[in-house]
Formats: sequence, structure tokens, C-alpha cells
Amino acid sequence: MKPNSETSNDISFKDFQKQILKDYEVVVTSRECSLLGRREVLTGKAKFGIFGDGKELPQIAMARSFQDGDFRSGYYRDQTFMMALGLLDAVEFFHGLYATTDLEKEPMSAGRQMGGHFMTHSLNEDGSWKDLTKQKNSSADISCTAGQMPRLLGLAQASKIYRNVTEIDSTGFSIDGNEVAWGTIGNASTSEGHFFETMNAAGVMQVPMVISVWDDDYGISVPAEFHTTKSDISEMLKGLQRDDDNEGFEILKVKGWDYTALIHAYENAADIAREEHVPVLIHVTELTQPQGHSTSGSHERYKTDKRLQWEHDNDCNKRFREWIVENQIATDEELKTLEKEIKQTVRNAKKEAWAEFLKPHIQLQKELVGILEALASSSPNKNFIDKLKKDLVAIKEPLKKDLASFSRRALRYVIGENSAQRNRLVQWVEAFMQDAQPKFSSNLYGEHADGAVKVASISPNYDENAEMVDGRVILRDNFDKLFKKYSNALIFGEDTGKIGDVNQGLEGLQKKYGPLRIADTGIRETTIIGQGIGMALRGLRPIAEIQYLDYILYALQTLSDDLATLLYRTVGKQKAPLIVRTRGHRLEGIWHSGSPMGALVHLLRGLHILVPRNMTQAAGFYNTLMKSDEPALIIESLNGYRLKEPAPNNLGEFCTPIGKVEIIREGTDITVLSYGSTLRIVQQVAEELVEVGIDIEVIDAQSLLPFDLDDQVVESIKKTNRFLVVDEDVPGGCSSYLVQHVVEKNGAYRYLDSAPQTLTAQPHRPAYASDGDYFSKPNAEDIFEKIYSIMHEADPENYPSFS
Repeated sequence: MKPNSETSNDISFKDFQKQILKDYEVVVTSRECSLLGRREVLTGKAKFGIFGDGKELPQIAMARSFQDGDFRSGYYRDQTFMMALGLLDAVEFFHGLYATTDLEKEPMSAGRQMGGHFMTHSLNEDGSWKDLTKQKNSSADISCTAGQMPRLLGLAQASKIYRNVTEIDSTGFSIDGNEVAWGTIGNASTSEGHFFETMNAAGVMQVPMVISVWDDDYGISVPAEFHTTKSDISEMLKGLQRDDDNEGFEILKVKGWDYTALIHAYENAADIAREEHVPVLIHVTELTQPQGHSTSGSHERYKTDKRLQWEHDNDCNKRFREWIVENQIATDEELKTLEKEIKQTVRNAKKEAWAEFLKPHIQLQKELVGILEALASSSPNKNFIDKLKKDLVAIKEPLKKDLASFSRRALRYVIGENSAQRNRLVQWVEAFMQDAQPKFSSNLYGEHADGAVKVASISPNYDENAEMVDGRVILRDNFDKLFKKYSNALIFGEDTGKIGDVNQGLEGLQKKYGPLRIADTGIRETTIIGQGIGMALRGLRPIAEIQYLDYILYALQTLSDDLATLLYRTVGKQKAPLIVRTRGHRLEGIWHSGSPMGALVHLLRGLHILVPRNMTQAAGFYNTLMKSDEPALIIESLNGYRLKEPAPNNLGEFCTPIGKVEIIREGTDITVLSYGSTLRIVQQVAEELVEVGIDIEVIDAQSLLPFDLDDQVVESIKKTNRFLVVDEDVPGGCSSYLVQHVVEKNGAYRYLDSAPQTLTAQPHRPAYASDGDYFSKPNAEDIFEKIYSIMHEADPENYPSFS
């Protein structure tokens, strides 16, 4: 039958028809991009493809309910959604597939991520925030299965904070907390722990989140019966359904080919989430995957003929087309004409993107060929250079790596020559690499004026008779200053709120600032970090507390794959200045005193990793970071909260510098580098060594990422000519990272009279109790004997052997 000429919004049939045909144009465009995208991979123009075919129609419905200010946290099958919002066109789609390094042409990541990873730009060129309420927003995708879920929780929580914490200036970030966070995930990926942890947390917290599960009955080649209890995620999660007596989720189920039902489901979900701040799960069933999981394989290998026929018959685009014809919105011939135009448009887009991708490479190739011709004419190795030139000319579609490789190989043939042609090649290679390398390596850390390493150091000030207080009091009172100064600052974690954290570093602050700013969470480290990432993406200044350093392993995937890469993978177009607070080092027990610093400094490049030796230094780091816009991990010394420190009189103001070491004790015989709790033992041993005539220089690393930007350690080694790193990480861990930096990068080997050495923990987790600590990690006697042995080797007469 013909649809009623009036809809719920009282639009004319003509307008209704126009909207339907626009939606059909988008789904056909998206499908054609998927089909041609697969061919581009199979012909070798693109490296890999994973597309949104079979999921087009529900994404149209989602886009229709998505408003300015809303945020998406999705995954790599959402191209139709982005196209429906006008945030992605066919040319940009193919630029993403080809990995074009021009952000204007490939605005999703400038080729740093494979196609199918989507984002919008939250930042201006100077790193300042755009007005996020006047645009539709997509947080930057990651490939990791269900990795988008923790961040989704924080994006939704931000709306709750903005609606309920009235002292925050939400200008540019929120309008009364009305924004919805929209998540998408494949049905198989709901098997991941990230999904369940996020679902539970969202139900507890009651945040405006709509999560769509695209259900095509498979996860790669594995059917739903192996993924999900009852083979049905919404059936499985019925216990989350809210009722008259209990808060929870609203759960909706809709078929992915039913256009009108999808529109109504998404309108309903949006209203519930936006108005009531209730999370909603939309289980979209009976979807298909026409080209299989990705370009890496074919679904004909694992689907039956019956299943393949069902997928053909129930393809959402096909069913949408049939509905349009059946309801006389357009004729079959009209749709054929439209489809023909779309296919030609997409083919033209593909050609345009490939031509734009190749153009600068071909120009550079011509330049390099001319340089090699001139070089060959002046070099004794003419035959070799001519061969290189011919091989380069034979490459019809050159890449940057081809240009880099051929030019650098050519330099080998003119080693020792001195000619204008050689100098020209040298200059070309240098210019090319200076232009090319940043396209792949920039924006790991902030590059603007408010970067953390640019915050000026401010020393703590003390009254003449400064009171000696527990270190935790300095932290507490400093946090009080920060929460008063920054209305958008908040902190949350296990035991963080009511009791003021397990070490009382937040004592009394929840009563003062309220349960939304000083908040308790459940035991769920991954989504604690996700809360922080999402809220930081929306302009808040969150501090996410992980109770102990060992527990950070629960959240490591989210920290490493999402937070640490965010600035890099968005080429500086999104930022999440999240501070992660934890405590660790030298307690007692396998899971309460680990120090996996080597793992962290390698897995978390993109964060600052800070290891203060006391609470004054830690407080200064928090002050520094709140002045900057970068994420960081601060590891407080677990055994330092009750140690006495003089109370500064400029709390909230003094700033510990990031990327600088501190010389704690000057000495002449050997440079000893350490950090955190172990540094205090080194300080103790330094005084004991004086009794045997050894004067050591003690340096506190303070900041591991970045480390020693001013090269102070090597300056110390120039004086002492000996170097030891004392570290409670395992052998080959953080100590090796520090030695490599000092000896290799900074060239300290030139000033050493003895081999650089490390003293580390045993290669196992620390055993329990005081004896376990003593025999597992470097103790005072270990440190004394290690330093003495180095001096014995250098001067056995003055330092005779112990044995």
C-alpha cells in the first residue's frame, strides 16, 4: 500500500519520498564502495579491506536520530552511518583505503589507520577545542575487538556530569547534558569482557548511551552458537532490562532490513537516552555480510548454500529496495536509473582518489629519475646507478617507500665521491625524509604551547618552621586546591569517594565536592579508564584512579590501544588529557608490589609516565598536568603515604617538571640513577658508603616518559665516569630502557671508565612479607655491595674485595 502522506512530523509525501530516496542513495553508495573497495585490495592497490556491507540500513536509522553534540564510539563497519551524516564521501573512503597521508584528503587518520576507522576533528589547528555542540562527533576508532566500549561509557557519563554538576562551564561541550553517546559493536564481539564490563557499569551509572549490536549470526567464520548463550545477546541480557522497581537498560530488538521499524526503534532509543539518561541496547538482527568478514577470506568457505541464499534474499539493501517499490515511493526503473548513476559516481570517486594519491609520488619519481641520470653521468659506478634508475622508472605506481629506498640505495654507489650531482642527491634524500617521516611519526605527544613538558617548574615553598605531616596530607590538601581551582576536574575509582581512597589521599573531599566529582566505582579497571578517556574527549579533566599498580594490567589494553595512541592516530585532531592515578612499588606480595615499569614504558608510548619519590613531588606532577592537555600515568609510592614531609605553603601552585631528572645528592665516584621507593634506599646507602670512602651522585629519574630531556645524567657521568641503575623492575625491564637512553642515545659510553651496570629485582614477582621484599627486590646490602664491587674493579687497592 502507499504510505500515508503525513508522518509523525507532519511532512508532505514529497518530502517523505525525498528522504527515502536520499537514504537509498546513501546505502547504495556505501555498498558500491564496499564492492569496489574489495576489488582494490585484491588488485593490490590497497593492503586490506574490512567493510560495512550488509549493515547499511540500520546505520541510516541511527544517523537519523543522531544530533549535534552527540558522540559515536564505534567500529570498522560504520561507513554508511558516516556517509549518512555527511562526514565521509566516496573519495575520502578510497583515500582511506589507499592510506593517503594528506589529512585534508583522508580526514579520518591521514593513512595511519586502515580504512574503516572513523573520526571527526575535535580540535583546531592550535590544539584548542572546537565547539563540539555544533557538530556531530565521532571518537576515533580502534581495531581491537570491543575496544570501543570502555570509551563509550565515559562519553555518556560526560553528559551526566554536565547535566548535574552546575558549576562546570559547559560552553562548547554540552547543552544541559542532552547529548547521547552512540556505540556500535558486532554480535560476536559482545563475547569480550570489555562489552560486559561496560554494560554493567552503564546500567549502574544510568548514563545516556545507545549501543547497537549488528547481528549477522557470525563472528568471522564462527556462528553465534559458539559466541553467545542462547545464541542471542538480547535474550542473554534480559536481566539488565529495567522495570518499575529497578533501574537498568532499555532493551529493543529489531530486524535489520525493516526500515520503518528501525526508524521507530532508533527514535525511541534516542528519546529514552536523551531525556531520561537511561542506557539503551538495540539488538539489530537478521543482518548479512555479503562479502564475508574481510578481504582476507571468503564466507563461501564456511556458510552453507542455504545460508548464502537466505543472505541474498534478506540483504537489507535488497529488502529496502523492495519496500520502496511496493509502497510506490519509486518505480523499479527509477531505481535502476539512480543505481546506475551511483555506480558511476563511485567509480569516478575511486579513480579520483587513486589519481590524487599517485600524483605527488609520480612528481617525486620524475625528480629522482632526473637526479639519478645526472648522478650516473658523473660517477664511476654509472652501470649500477643506471640499473637503479631503470628499476625505478619501471614502477608505474610508486609509493613513498619506493622513493625512499631507491634514493638511499643510490647513495651507496657514491660513497667517497665529491660532486655537485652527489650533493644534489644528498639534499633530495634529506628533504624527502624530513617531509615524509613526520607523516608517519608526528603527534605522539602534544606539539602545542600547552604541552606538559613546556609547563614551567615551580618549586614548593616552605615556611621557616614548616610543619612535618604525613605525605598523604600533602596530597589531600593539594587535591583540594585543584578541585577548587578547576571546576571541570573530577576523580573516581575503587574506594575513591566515601572513604577518600585507601590511603586517605582524598579524605573528606567527597563531602565537599559531591559524589559526582569525587566518585566511587565498582571493581572494573578497564571501564574506569574508559570513563576517563570518554570524559576527557568531551572537555572534562578526569583523574581515573587504579587502586594498585598491579591492577593496571586489567586496563592495559585500553590504555595502550586507545589512550596512548589517540593523539597519534588522529594526527593531533582529538585529545584526551586523562590523568591516571595509581600507587605501587615495594609493598609485599605477588599482586600488590609489582613494578612492571619496563612493560609500561614500552606499551604506553603516548602517555607521560611519572614516578615521584614522595607525595610533594606527586602533588607537583598533578599541578603540572592540570596546566597541560596531555594524558599521563602517575605512580605514587605505596609505602610513602605515612612518611613525614614538610608541608609546602603553595599547594596547588608548585609544579614538578616533566622530562627532567633531579640530582638528589652530588658525588664524585659513581652516578647512581633510580626512582620511586627504591630511591630512598639508595639515599640511605649513599650515606653508608661514605664510611668506606665512596662518594656517589644520586639522581632521581622522576619522569620515565619522557626521560631526561636535558641530558643531565650524561653530564653527571662526565664527572664520575661510572654509571649504575638501581631498579625494582625485573632484569631487562625499565633499567635497560634507562641504560639504552643514557649510554646509547646520549653517548655516555664515551665517558665511562667502567661498564654501565644495572641492579634489579629478581626475575620473578615479589614474594610476600618483609622477607619476600628483601629477597625479591634490591635491598640496602645489595646496593652497597654492587657499588662497592664497581669501585673494587676500578681500584682494588683502595677497595679490597669483600671475599
